[in-house]
Amino acid sequence: MRKVVVTREVFKETIDFLRIHFDVTSNQDDRSYSRDELLSIVSEAEGIQTAGSDQVNDEFLDAAPQVKIIANTAVGYNNIDVQACLRRGVVVTNTPGVLDECVADYALGLMISACRRIGEGERYLRSGQWKAFYFKQMLGLDIHGATLGLIGFGRIGQAIARRANGFGMRVLYHTRSRVCEAVENDLHATHVDKSQLLEESDVVMLILPYTKDTHHIIGERELSQMKSRSVLVNIARGGIVDDAALIKALRDKTIFAAGLDVYEGEPQLNPEFLELENVVLSPHIGSASEPTRRAMAMTAAKNLVAVLANNEAPINPVNPT
Repeated sequence: MRKVVVTREVFKETIDFLRIHFDVTSNQDDRSYSRDELLSIVSEAEGIQTAGSDQVNDEFLDAAPQVKIIANTAVGYNNIDVQACLRRGVVVTNTPGVLDECVADYALGLMISACRRIGEGERYLRSGQWKAFYFKQMLGLDIHGATLGLIGFGRIGQAIARRANGFGMRVLYHTRSRVCEAVENDLHATHVDKSQLLEESDVVMLILPYTKDTHHIIGERELSQMKSRSVLVNIARGGIVDDAALIKALRDKTIFAAGLDVYEGEPQLNPEFLELENVVLSPHIGSASEPTRRAMAMTAAKNLVAVLANNEAPINPVNPT
């Protein structure tokens, strides 16, 4: 049987499904392999189900000379050198679609938490500081009727816009290409340039892929264009925001607050974030509901089966070969 490696823990049903078709080496103990260990484990694999933390580059591909497909268990794939895979005829797949609604839910949660100072309030209460009611204590920002600016307007961005409609929010979006008029009308969304979005939005939310073109798309200049009573939410990828510039903006009250699920260099993050009260921090768990993670794992596995067992086109190709 063809050999498949699953680099991190998934659900038992996913491993059982793969074992119908393949000789499977799995990591159900969820060990964090050293680079050398990982390269050794994938050395004979024809299919590899990767996690977003696995860096797939020329070194990785040299160590896995028989690999035919990399099935990333994530919608993002900035951990994979897609061009290196393409040069070698290695198919890359991801898991789009199955996490859209889950991530959209979490994005709204981050927005509300940052605007209404929920994390700060919990810390205040848990530390025993809450002794009395004060009329002007921890005043936050309203969500209803506010303007939401989405940078990125794919499936997840549009799912967020649908939720924002329920709050009576005005929705602006910025992308290189406008969506069709029917989608704009359905979501009550208006396409604007980035400067207008930054200047007019009460909440700026990032939901776009990380690429060399989107690196630090939000930096000191962009933060200075935002309202002083605005909030930045990053539910996309670290590196899209210049974290050092954001820390300075939060400290200087250039903007009101931020809600972050992703960071530059994660799982490390700039320790200066921890000194700030006006930022909500979460550990890249935007898609971490059990049903969604089960669906993501099975989607990646089904791509492996399609390509290796059934000799079919991948279900979710990133780089059609």
